[in-house]
Order: sequence, then structure tokens, then C-alpha cells
Amino acid sequence: MENKHSPTGLHNISVMIVDDHPIMREGLRKLLEDQDDLKVIAEAMTGPQALEMARDQQPDVVLLDINLPDMNGIQVTSKLKAERSKIAVILLTAYDDDEQVLHAMRAGASAYCPKDVEPERLLNVIRQVAKGNYIIRDKVYNERGVQDWINAAVDALSGPYVMDSGEHFVPLSPREMEILRCVTRGLSNKEIASELGISHQTVKNHMTSILDKLNVDDRTQAAVYALQRGWVRVTEYQRPASEDDDTNND
Repeated sequence: MENKHSPTGLHNISVMIVDDHPIMREGLRKLLEDQDDLKVIAEAMTGPQALEMARDQQPDVVLLDINLPDMNGIQVTSKLKAERSKIAVILLTAYDDDEQVLHAMRAGASAYCPKDVEPERLLNVIRQVAKGNYIIRDKVYNERGVQDWINAAVDALSGPYVMDSGEHFVPLSPREMEILRCVTRGLSNKEIASELGISHQTVKNHMTSILDKLNVDDRTQAAVYALQRGWVRVTEYQRPASEDDDTNND
């Protein structure tokens, strides 16, 4: 049986592109189509679509925009890795900082690249992760090396990333992220409940959890936190509702 990950580099590396911007997908596809060893086998625009296509097409590598319109890229990465641990995910982002890199790698990403990455560098990253390596800030790590990097990065971080219990920051659940996106669109808790088809109290319970996980005091701070980290888009942002939704009053 042929070894798809032969070190000779003569095999084809199958790639799936996930981005909701057609121009971005087209640019990536053209870049990859010029390479003899890379083959684009699928394109997706949303997180759920990416999960479905990955199950069907079984790509070696996924080029994944971190800022999708529904699930964010870190959530998609976590689900992809849970379903197929050998898949390599490269997260592409317009917002690049140490905290986001840590979240990405803890979720199972193989690499984290800015969207303005040089084409040749991106091609090299694809080939490296297809061989089972990990790329962080231009450095190549094996599985043990990346785990050591994650452990060191977690120990170095403080503030919202360390809870009173000693547990480190856990990314928001898909439902919590959905609610936070509604908050950043200016919706009140009652409006969120109506839009998502859940109870007002359930929304308030989720909001309490969101504020606790992000270590912020109110919905406005939570919205700004999400905006600064690229979890939501500036074009979608509206000032959060300032009513007494964060109280225990109905």
C-alpha cells in the first residue's frame, strides 16, 4: 500500500480550502494548482459545511479561515481533530497574537499563519504539516515539541487564561459563541432568546458563563474582547444592549 506521507514528497497532498470570501478561496486555489504535489479537492464557506466535506473528502490538509460567519475556526479545528486526528489544519487569520496562537494549537491546529503570509512560505507550511510537523512563528516542531511549547505558553499566560480553580482558559462552547455573536450585533437577551429559540433564562445562564470564562464584568467588555481577537467581524459589530439583561430580573 502506498504511503501517502512518504518523505520523498512525490505524493499528492490533498487540500480543502475553507473561507467565506470567494476571492480568498480563488487566490489560494490558484496558488495550489500551480504545484505538482498539491491538489485542492474541496472548498467550503462555513464551519458546518467544512465538517461535512471533510468527512466526505478526507483531505490531508485544511486551510481554514479563523473568522468564519458561523462557527469560528478554532471551534471547527477542534471538531475536525476530534473526528479525524491525523488531519492537519492550518488556521489563517488577519489578527495575529500570542493568545490566539495558543488557542489554535491547543485546539489541534498544525499551524497558524497570517493571511498576508508569503506564498512560498505557505506552500512550505502545507508540506510540513502534511508530514506531521507543526509550525509556530516559522519554527518547525514535532508532536512532542509542540506539546512542550503549549505547556510553556500556558504557564506564561495569566489573567483571563487562569481560573480560580487553577484550570486554564477553555474556549467558549459553540452555543456560547453563538450568543456572543448576537451580543456583538446589539441584541438584548430577550431578542437572543427569540432568535435562537431558547428561553430567556437559558440565555442569561449562558451569558453568566461567557462573562466568567472571559473574566470580564459585562456584555460590553465581552463584545470588545471578541472583537479584538477576531472572533467577530467589525462590519457586524453594534454597541451591545445596555438594558438590565445581566441582572436576575426578567
